[in-house]
Amino acid sequence: MPIDVTAALAAEPATTRLTWTERDVLLYHLSLGAAADPVDHAQLRWAYEEQLRTLPTFAVVAGRGISAGGAQPPGLQLPGVDVDVRRILHAGQRLRLHAPIPAAGAARLASRTKAVHDKGKAALVVVEQRATADDDTHLWTAELELWARGEGGFGGDRGPAAGPSAPDRAPDHVLTVPTSPRQALLYRLNGDLNPLHADPDTASAAGFERPILHGLATYGTTCRAVVDELLGGDPSSVAGFDARFAGTLTPGETLRVRVWRETAGWRLTADCPERGCAPVLDRSFLALAE
Repeated sequence: MPIDVTAALAAEPATTRLTWTERDVLLYHLSLGAAADPVDHAQLRWAYEEQLRTLPTFAVVAGRGISAGGAQPPGLQLPGVDVDVRRILHAGQRLRLHAPIPAAGAARLASRTKAVHDKGKAALVVVEQRATADDDTHLWTAELELWARGEGGFGGDRGPAAGPSAPDRAPDHVLTVPTSPRQALLYRLNGDLNPLHADPDTASAAGFERPILHGLATYGTTCRAVVDELLGGDPSSVAGFDARFAGTLTPGETLRVRVWRETAGWRLTADCPERGCAPVLDRSFLALAE
């Protein structure tokens, strides 16, 4: 079978070296719609090297920009995992920050298959990635949940249930976040060159009217909106961000983020009001630093 569960879980972590510059950080922020008002000093701190801050979700693209050769499909080079990328969906993303991400830097990224869950018609492959700076500072831990269609039914553990759903009460905040029709073309320069996000013919063949926005672009855009509007623009307030991808967004559509305050952070969902509140993110949580 394409996924050898025993080999995947027993393999030693694969280590790669990441390097990034202020230019990479600036491009990432702009690709999330930052600095829509370029003379607003608060917004400009995302898009101007003076007093530049790094959004925590930059971790998911650090060192993977097109200047570095572009991103490879996450986790598919790990031992025991031999799946056609066309059968893979990025189902969820988790991120824990252990130190501020510098605007320019380098790190060792150790990747391993942490778990393979049997979901019946699919396998859910959980890939853990730990980034450590050259001075041995642990920068972040990320987990990617990859839905491998047709790879389930091997008798494995189904894994834990999805995180809690949104509270049964009105949200504490509703954030309305516009996206640009060109946003996917900008975001792909961070390294994800999948033509689904740029080529109308590829998108049409996949069943979409137009190219769609990257899931990690909605992930980062949501984080930026919460940091800007609820955390005073301070990225150091974020300890982590977990999200489950529930649907797609077309560049130019609105991202509506509903937010509920909880003890340790913000529970949230995101939808698209132009398409009858079609879900984009659900069962998501942004953890606050203590």
